[in-house]
Order: sequence, then C-alpha cells, then structure tokens
Amino acid sequence: MDKLKFYIDGGWVDPAVPSTLGVVNPATEETFARISLGSTQDVDRAVAAARAAFITYSETSVEQRLAWLARIIEGFRARLPELAHTMTLEMGAPITFATERQATVALFHFEEAARVLADFPFEERMGAGIVRHEPIGVCGLITPWNWPLNQVASKVAPAIATGCTVVVKPSELAPLSAMLLAEVIDDAGLPPGVFNLVNGDGPTVGEAIAAHKDIDMVSFTGSTAAGIRVAKLAADTVKRVAQELGGKSANIILSDADIRSSVIAGVHACNTNAGQNCQSPTRMLVHRSQREAAFEAAQAAIASIRLGDPLDPASTMGPLVSQAQFDKVQGLIQAGIDEGATLVAGGPGRPVELNRGYYVRPTVFGDVTPQMRIAREEIFGPVLSIIGYETEDEAIEIANDTPFGLAGFVQSKDPERARKLARRIRAGRVYLNGAAFDRSLPFGGYKQSGNGREFGVFGFREYLEVKAVLG
Repeated sequence: MDKLKFYIDGGWVDPAVPSTLGVVNPATEETFARISLGSTQDVDRAVAAARAAFITYSETSVEQRLAWLARIIEGFRARLPELAHTMTLEMGAPITFATERQATVALFHFEEAARVLADFPFEERMGAGIVRHEPIGVCGLITPWNWPLNQVASKVAPAIATGCTVVVKPSELAPLSAMLLAEVIDDAGLPPGVFNLVNGDGPTVGEAIAAHKDIDMVSFTGSTAAGIRVAKLAADTVKRVAQELGGKSANIILSDADIRSSVIAGVHACNTNAGQNCQSPTRMLVHRSQREAAFEAAQAAIASIRLGDPLDPASTMGPLVSQAQFDKVQGLIQAGIDEGATLVAGGPGRPVELNRGYYVRPTVFGDVTPQMRIAREEIFGPVLSIIGYETEDEAIEIANDTPFGLAGFVQSKDPERARKLARRIRAGRVYLNGAAFDRSLPFGGYKQSGNGREFGVFGFREYLEVKAVLG
C-alpha cells in the first residue's frame, strides 16, 4: 500500500526530494505501506497553491460551499468501511470501534460544518456599522495519530466551510486515512489549491508550516511540548494559533454515586482507544470509605476487556500505536510500582497470550498520591490511577492540581450537586454522570491543554476574522 505522492493544487504530485518512510501495523509490527516524507520545498509549493486559491475561494457563496460539503459527505459515507479498515491497520483501533467511532465521528464534523454554515450570520448590523466575519486565510493543520481521521476532519471541515484554504500534515505514524480523505475531497470537485496534503515529520514539515510567512493560522493537536514549539515558531509572523494539547482529566465519584457502576464506566472510559485519548479520565477520585468497593469494581471492568487482533470484531482493545509509545507506557507502569502504588489490575509486560504487537495490559493502580508520576504525567495508554479523598474541597483541589485542563468528570445521584462541583473544575469540558461526547459543543482546554475551541459554531469561528465596517 504505497502512497508516495502528495496532494497539492488539485492533483497528486511527487515530492521535491525523494524520501520514504514505512508505515507499521502495530498489531503485527510489520511494515505494510510506504509514504514519502516532505520537505520545506513541498510545504512552499502547497502554501503557494493555497494562497492562490484563497483569492477566489474566499469569495464563493454559502450555497457553493454547501454543495461541495454535501459531495464530500456523500463520498465519505460511501468509503466509510475502507476508511475505518485503514485506521485499524495504521494505528490499531479495533475494527468495530474504528467503524462506529473513529470514522463515524470524523464524518460528523463535515455534517456539523454544513449545519453551522447554512445559518451562520457572516454579516451583522451592530451599533453604527456592520460586523463582518471573513475567512482568516491559509490555514496550516497539523494532526496526531490517535484519532487520525477525526482530528483532520475537525479542522478541515470548518476551515473550508468558512472559505479558508488549507495545508494539512497528518501524523507520519498514521497518514493513510487522511490520504483517502484527500481522494474523497478530490472526487467532490473542490477547487484546486483549497485542500493540500503534505506528509512528513514534525521537525521538518510541521515546523515549516508553523513558521511559514504565508500561512495565516496554524491549528495543532498533539503533545504540550510540541504545541509550545509550534507557538514559538508561529510567533514571528504573529499568526493565529489554535491548539488542543495534553490532558490529565479527573473523574470525581461523589460518595452518593453508585460506586460499582461509576467505577466500571470510568475504567472503560479510561481504556477507550487503548487509553490514547487526550481527555481520558485517567485520575479517578474515590471517597476513601469506598476504596475496596472501587478496587473490586475496577478489577471486574478490566476482566471484561477483550484484548486482541484489532481486525477481529470481538476485540474491544487493540495495541498501542508504536514501539516508542509501548516503551513509554511500560516505563510509567513500572514507575507506579516503584513509587508504591497498589497494583489493582494489569501490570507491566505484554499480555501472555500475545507474542507480537504493541499490546499493553490494561492497568489500574490504587492508593495513588497526587505527586506520583502516574498521577501527574499524561501516560497516553490504558493506565488508571485511583486517588482517595475525604471532602469535596479536597477532591476539587486534587482535580485542579495539574498543568492540564482539558476535561473533567463528575458522578453523583444529585444532578445539582454534580453541576455545582463541575463549575469549580478548571477544564474546558465537564461530563456529568456518563454524558455522551457531544461534538456540536465546544471542545478545548484551559491552562497547558491549549487554546481555542473545536467543534460546532465555536470551532467554526476559529477560522474567521472579525471586521467592523462603519458608516
């Protein structure tokens, strides 16, 4: 499955300098595809195409852009099984999850962008003048491997809906689903130069996008360390920077909640996508009087996880994405043991029944203190820390004692009590009592979890400038 070309200015083109990288199937540890790694010359070519296309595309009507979005949506639906299968191969998401969540929620972003676009007030009378909302320009979009298609769609859909043009760099670890999306967009007839895709690594292509003088905005999803680098590079050209970075979300289970069902749900939420989620509830706060009940429920939840071949529809957890991610998670599991946390379930090493693949045993630690590494660092794997508390004030103090602020979770039989606590959590989203992930509502973080918002009308506005016209 070689995909050695880039999509620039409405066609598939060869890289300026030939350089290839193998794409590894994390379930087999075998290379199954090759891509090209781009250079600054490829970024320059893509940006030039996007800049030229912006002149006319930014003036297209809402009706024209809705028609293109409708064709993208139609093409996406037709190829959804192929897109899901590709993500299973490139990053290990179980095929059922890849189909029902990874691919389906990516499609939603195009549907949501069309919904917002249809009724968005691009021009409003205000005071003595008019306020206009105009597309910001050329957008550089840098996306991660954990939700490879979802993260591309969450940026591309609102960008092209608002009238912007884009240069996309998917993760080099999981680039193939984004390349299939480029085919869908090409088939939809979007004008040349509106959508461009250049594969490559962060230090070369990612940094070239962030620093490029002719890019007006960069939207980045990834680690906080990489986000800091992007922001510094973008500062010299004073471009807009939108970032969705790391997380270490707390799940506060209040004493009046059903402890067993709350813990079981929390364990499964932590292990979704093999724990490779920025908003995973990886710190579970349990009243100290409920310690034993929480441990028993966590063990039952872990026992129900089906770890195995991600192409098997019965598997509920696949491997981590890479050897590097496997090694990082193993190191943090060992750190939890070394620092004295109680191993409730799982532990170090690959599951005994699997002799290849970057599989990690889903792990739960109890008696974790807030200063342990597993309580402070974003692990990005199936590792949960259970932390005890005595009072609601202590729970809030623990929940907010983190440089991150992407999400929070509260469980209580009293909805008003849960909402009252939610207002005290310093995070961009708080889920109460297992609420579903609503992609029409704004998503983004406080503190070192980023800035700006994605999804729905708030994500739409990120790609717009505001102009006042007086008189």
